[in-house]
Amino acid sequence: MATYTYDVFMTLDGYGAGDVEGYWGKQGPELLAHRALQYEADQLMVFGARTYREMAAILAEWSDPDLWVARMCAHPLVVPSKTLNPADVNAVWPDTSVVAEDAVELVTRLKAESSVPLRSHGSVAMNRSLMAAGLVDVLQVTVFPMITGRIGAAPVFRQFADFDLELIESHVLDGRSIELRYRPTPL
Repeated sequence: MATYTYDVFMTLDGYGAGDVEGYWGKQGPELLAHRALQYEADQLMVFGARTYREMAAILAEWSDPDLWVARMCAHPLVVPSKTLNPADVNAVWPDTSVVAEDAVELVTRLKAESSVPLRSHGSVAMNRSLMAAGLVDVLQVTVFPMITGRIGAAPVFRQFADFDLELIESHVLDGRSIELRYRPTPL
């Protein structure tokens, strides 16, 4: 059975976005190289429709994406959506399939059928339901050293179920950002 990793970026106070530049201005060479290594091996990406639309908009304007983003985009992508038009998706991410199927049902099926690991970056709402269904094997959180109490948007774990997290790996990147890899267990 394939593993599923939910990969998410956030500030120390738990926000996934805000009125600041990408990576909250905290990217550095170690972070970017570490991210690129994570996308060297074959894997199948799974994004929710909202994240796909946001990534497509960013990629359409980005003439030279970071190496890790370029590598991520080289992997096939599956988007569970009943609203996204399949004809509109391949311009930005060439190997994309839109599947009009519930995310929990789709990921359950993909975990059983895939010969490569599954990975999602962002897609908070979709991954909330996948974690609640017990389908997330690894929760990978990259914490950027910012507190964005006033400007923060998109709280990453708002409305998630309760989980115990077993730390399986950690990395300090560029002396300031921390990547934490956990095995989640519902409480």
